[in-house]
Amino acid sequence: MRQNTLHPAINLVRKKGLVRARELEQHGASGGTLQQLLKTGGLVRVGRGVYATSDHVDELGSIAIKHPNLVFCLLTALQLHELTTQSPHEVWVAVGQKARTPKMDYPPLHVTRMNDLEYGVIDKRPNGVVSIPVTNIAKTIADCFKFRSKVGLDVALEALRDAWQQKLVTMDELWDAAKHCRVANVMRPYLESLV
Repeated sequence: MRQNTLHPAINLVRKKGLVRARELEQHGASGGTLQQLLKTGGLVRVGRGVYATSDHVDELGSIAIKHPNLVFCLLTALQLHELTTQSPHEVWVAVGQKARTPKMDYPPLHVTRMNDLEYGVIDKRPNGVVSIPVTNIAKTIADCFKFRSKVGLDVALEALRDAWQQKLVTMDELWDAAKHCRVANVMRPYLESLV
């Protein structure tokens, strides 16, 4: 067998960040070869059927690959947008109203059900390799107000103030997100205090 650094499967994983087992199989790493790459440390199993190189393990990317129909939201989105000082012990994700709840041993997920998962979603590459779906800043702030009983009103206010002061969001974007999330009346006094 070739050196790990020269194996096509290793090159594929380095290029993509995280790869499913079936993609590795297409590049000559199935069965015994895959086990050998795992044993020698060339690859690391980050979840069932998801692999990364040992120097690049990404939790959010592995979740996004394993569960492509979810969106990172609320506290996790605030963390990705660098709008909170909190470090949640769970990964906050949104799924559709009738979607199956994703099951994972690690990391723990906090699943929120939302009606419209397409609105306000952007692709972000926090590690530079794997693209993950996350709510944009305006939608994240509106969601924090909508789910203030879960995340706390202080978190929503902190995110709103920080985003406004850093000029990361416009009043129109905030207002559109507030109307879409049906929290315009809740957010109105806070938005008026900004101008």
